[in-house]
Amino acid sequence: MTNSVSANSSSNCISIIPGWVAFDLEGTVLLWTAKKRLVGCDGHVTMSCKSTKVAPSVDFDHSCSDSVEYLTLNFGPFETVHRWRRLPPCDEFVGARRSKHTVVAYRDAIYVFGGDNGKNMLNDLLRFDVKDCSWCRAFTTGTPPAPRYHHSAVVYGSSMFVFGGYTGDIYSNSNLKNKNDLFEYKFATGQWTEWKVEGSLPVARSAHGATVYSDKLWIFAGYDGNARLNDMWTISLQDREHACWEEIEQSGEIPPSCCNFPVAVCRDKMFVFSGQSGAKITNNLFQFEFKGHMWTRIPTEHLLRGSPPPPQRRYGHTMVAFDRHLYVFGGAADNTLPNELHSYDVDSQTWEVIQPSLDSEDPLGNEMTSSQGSILMPSGRLFHAAAVIQDAMYIFGGTVDNNVRSGEMYRFQFSCYPKCTLHEDYGKLFENRQFCDVEFILGEREERVLGHIAIVTARCQWLRKKILQARDRQRQRIKQQENSEEGGEEGAGAGGPRDIPGGTRASGNQPMLEVHIREAEAQPFEVLMQFLYTDKIQYPRRGHVQDVLLIMDVYKLALSFKLSRLEQLCVQYIEASVDLQNVLSVCEQANKLQLDQLKEHCLNFVVKETHFNQVIMTKEFEHLSTPLIVEIVRRKQQPPPRVYSDQPVDIGTSLVQDMKAYLEGGGLDFCDIVLLLDGHPRPAHKAILAARSSYFEAMFRSFMPEDGQVNISIGEMVPSKQAFESMLRYIYYGDVNMPPEDSLYLFAAPYYYGFSNNRLQAYCKQNLEMNVTVENVLQILEAADKTQAWDMKKHCLHIIVHQFIKVSKLPNLRSLSQLLLLDIIESLASHISDKQCAEMGSDI
Repeated sequence: MTNSVSANSSSNCISIIPGWVAFDLEGTVLLWTAKKRLVGCDGHVTMSCKSTKVAPSVDFDHSCSDSVEYLTLNFGPFETVHRWRRLPPCDEFVGARRSKHTVVAYRDAIYVFGGDNGKNMLNDLLRFDVKDCSWCRAFTTGTPPAPRYHHSAVVYGSSMFVFGGYTGDIYSNSNLKNKNDLFEYKFATGQWTEWKVEGSLPVARSAHGATVYSDKLWIFAGYDGNARLNDMWTISLQDREHACWEEIEQSGEIPPSCCNFPVAVCRDKMFVFSGQSGAKITNNLFQFEFKGHMWTRIPTEHLLRGSPPPPQRRYGHTMVAFDRHLYVFGGAADNTLPNELHSYDVDSQTWEVIQPSLDSEDPLGNEMTSSQGSILMPSGRLFHAAAVIQDAMYIFGGTVDNNVRSGEMYRFQFSCYPKCTLHEDYGKLFENRQFCDVEFILGEREERVLGHIAIVTARCQWLRKKILQARDRQRQRIKQQENSEEGGEEGAGAGGPRDIPGGTRASGNQPMLEVHIREAEAQPFEVLMQFLYTDKIQYPRRGHVQDVLLIMDVYKLALSFKLSRLEQLCVQYIEASVDLQNVLSVCEQANKLQLDQLKEHCLNFVVKETHFNQVIMTKEFEHLSTPLIVEIVRRKQQPPPRVYSDQPVDIGTSLVQDMKAYLEGGGLDFCDIVLLLDGHPRPAHKAILAARSSYFEAMFRSFMPEDGQVNISIGEMVPSKQAFESMLRYIYYGDVNMPPEDSLYLFAAPYYYGFSNNRLQAYCKQNLEMNVTVENVLQILEAADKTQAWDMKKHCLHIIVHQFIKVSKLPNLRSLSQLLLLDIIESLASHISDKQCAEMGSDI
């Protein structure tokens, strides 16, 4: 491998020999095999990756000459994301309208079992073909389960398993009881079979949750006719002869006894959201670790004010998992039937309300709009059922207004975009401590924390001023050093300023900038830095006093540094973590640090009727300072009136907002690299480029040009200035909004530049497929010709030919190259029929 790269230090030239891969000393791939020299002898690194190794989603056609490689986008039918479609309802001749039923997905069909039609319980099995959009009764043999509702149904292998539920004659109110039987339905043969299981059995129940994981059926909670449950049972579905039920010993924050809730499995965890718990309905989200049988309540208190809250508490709703998201629809929420679709991102632990596509439609292709013109989503409902096939959710039935059963079927198209890795990429940059160019010297002990000027100055104006002041001082020292060396004074030839510690250097030849901050200690400052890079801080361990006190120190820094967003995070983290064991410690620390808002929260917590006696009997209360004891007693005797403020809370700016402003000019004073686009300079920031692109990271660690200039191209193609700016927006703050012609230039960029995933590519593909119009077709034609995307060029020519009267009036037509105009003429000629030619000839 040592022969694969040759470097000339004087000319800054690096050559790549065909058939080899270049690595740096740490084994990181720098460049893939290439057909010619990638780095010119002019000293500029050219971002050229015309590679014979391609990403799976990018297809290069080699059927032409070896010197030409062109991009194929593989266009096909593409469903608009977040689109609702009303599918044909179930015909009454096939099956009754219903609620409290189950649906499962198997291959390209939805199977509906049981439920009630308002008068009777049902046990028929219906089948909906998602390709043909047709309903029928599923073929069955054997003895099916007795009519029932509020049962569960799951798919394992090529079978459906039905457990429990409520049976009997609801019309005559006789023989009503819960069941704990288990039935299997084989899709291939239509055979119903009951599993007769020996040994212990779960208590008979209905309105429970069920799922399949690791070849087992898992049953949780429900209603046994007298009380709500929260036990868990499992049974292996692999071997019917030796199957037995096993009760699971659960640990952690076990959900309260509940019923009429959904469960879903995502990221190898089971999730339970809301449901009925006696008289109390909550909107808590719990996750269950299958391996350790551990429950965790996912906190929502840490969400900033102004961020999307979790859905209202509800019951009778559905929840399905797709990719990294949970989707919650419907249910009864405080005497209403909401129809918003809520999404929970398991990775970022955030909720959002999905805005449906404007082109949602009914089976006839008509827009589903109400009289006010808003999108007509499925109406609110409860006790409906949902399942996922490929990348879409199907919702069937349920109880709608006025207790009416529904026979409607709806389809919702998910978004398949990979997640945005902006926060993770910047977080890794901080964790790895690569390309650091600033060192913060903290407190009296002068502890040191490394960072990146670009990120810190983008996020915090207070630290920005400190860095500017330190940089001015450093420049003055360097200038004085140079003057003293020129004058022949002592210290000449030392190689740099003597007050810069040896080895304390930023990436490149620049000395590390030192910034002294006496107001901060290292540990809370590290947490603050973590927030600047990721917009997050670690949630304190519940009940751990030291963790809460640490966040209080972070809160003090946030106030000093005027970081409103971090202030709100800390307040909500601390308030959510205050409990009977730590409230006095937190109160005393808040009093010491003069954090009045937190102190007020602690005092109110202590004097609550359910807390006061327990708190004053602790040893910590005996050692509390006298003024605080007096305050607590007075607060208990005479609570102050509550003051409500209508003033909006300042939630500060987010990482995305700050990096957007930084790219748009706010970071111009801190640029340390120049990107050359067709000879035109564009200042940028090395740390940000390296955080978001493995190509830049490898370059800056290994063969960074001394003049700090990098030529930009994607393969053999130099992108347009507009497309390049679109790519920078993606790099700096994850923006994916761009004109379709930019998408064509940037379609292959994720592969060439080594982004964390192909999110940008997915957006580019959708942008091209959905947004080629008469108005922009000429721009896209030019971009397709330049990028050698022949299938897109052909698609554009097709549009131009069929809409030529409109296209001919576009001003851009006159600015096309002669070759493209000839292509348009040739396409027009090929679409003119012989009859039309004869008619034109006769006219002449």
